[in-house]
Amino acid sequence: MRVLLAPDKFKGSLTAAEVADRLADGLAAAGIDSLRMPMADGGDGSVDAAVAAGFTPHPVTVAGASGTPRYARIAVGDGTAVVEVANTCGLATLPNGRKLPLDASSLGVGQAISQALRHRPRRLVLALGGSACTDGGMGMLAALGVTFADASGQRLRACGRSLARVHTVDSSRAVRLSEVDIVVASDVTNPLLGPDGAAAVYGPQKGATESDVRFLDDGLRNLVRAFVRSGYPDAATVAASSGAGSAGGIGFAALLLGGTIVSGAEFFLELLEFDRHLPDVDLVITGEGSIDEQTAHGKLPAVLAARAHPTPVVAVAGRNTLPRDHWHRAGFTAVYSLGDYTDSNTADDPDLTSRLLTRIGREIGGIPVISG
Repeated sequence: MRVLLAPDKFKGSLTAAEVADRLADGLAAAGIDSLRMPMADGGDGSVDAAVAAGFTPHPVTVAGASGTPRYARIAVGDGTAVVEVANTCGLATLPNGRKLPLDASSLGVGQAISQALRHRPRRLVLALGGSACTDGGMGMLAALGVTFADASGQRLRACGRSLARVHTVDSSRAVRLSEVDIVVASDVTNPLLGPDGAAAVYGPQKGATESDVRFLDDGLRNLVRAFVRSGYPDAATVAASSGAGSAGGIGFAALLLGGTIVSGAEFFLELLEFDRHLPDVDLVITGEGSIDEQTAHGKLPAVLAARAHPTPVVAVAGRNTLPRDHWHRAGFTAVYSLGDYTDSNTADDPDLTSRLLTRIGREIGGIPVISG
């Protein structure tokens, strides 16, 4: 039997590559050969997944979400550059984990894009998961040469706190991206504004209080008006489109740059040539930190399972709340949860997670493949 290991990360515990390695150790102990393909869905780990697939990593120095300089990396290969929000200015870049709902900025991802453009890519992939800011993409655009000013002409710092003061947007000195295909990898379908928008839905996860959410939503609305006033007549239509609210509105800014939003899960399955390996394997093992009722609605393990059919797919999760009678509907022959092996919380315990994944690998290796 030959197994394809294609997990996503176990957030807070192990990277996708580490998950695949530990499962491979268990399978090897059972005498099973495996091929490792760490996956991503547009969130943190997207650059790592591209590197694991053969892309070349390039270090970059950028501003983290709070403005503190940090090292990150991008991935470049075959005319494509992959840049992610999470490792440049995402939640993980906040000092001591202290959230800054009004002052966090997307400047860092824009700086990473500028450095990626030095490699002259034909395609630029923006992985938007894990953002710390709600700035409508002001920071990203500022790094690309766009300036924002208030009604008196004073230049503004690019962050959520400035949104309400933006009066004009000047892109006359901005980097031109007309010859680059911009792909926005995100599974978020929210518009920019309103009760389903960036501030209302995702602001609280980034530390925003109720009053902060109102302030940010009003500010984003003002930002859209400023774009319309400054020569972007379609800004309101763009703001209402699916995905404009992703990453605190970075999706909105990327769409204004001519980007196209695609399913992060589907895109990375294509980028990593998942389908090409299916004829050579008898079983696929996927997984992520949590599998639940939402998994079947566009999350990576279910999207992957649909692509793999009729090859059997086993899912492994840190935590599983998906009822057994829903496994088949999600595309899984079986689901293994670390929570079934321990009463301890594995989410912040990499060592325990590693040991249990290796054990599960051994158990899967000892069970005959059941087609389904």
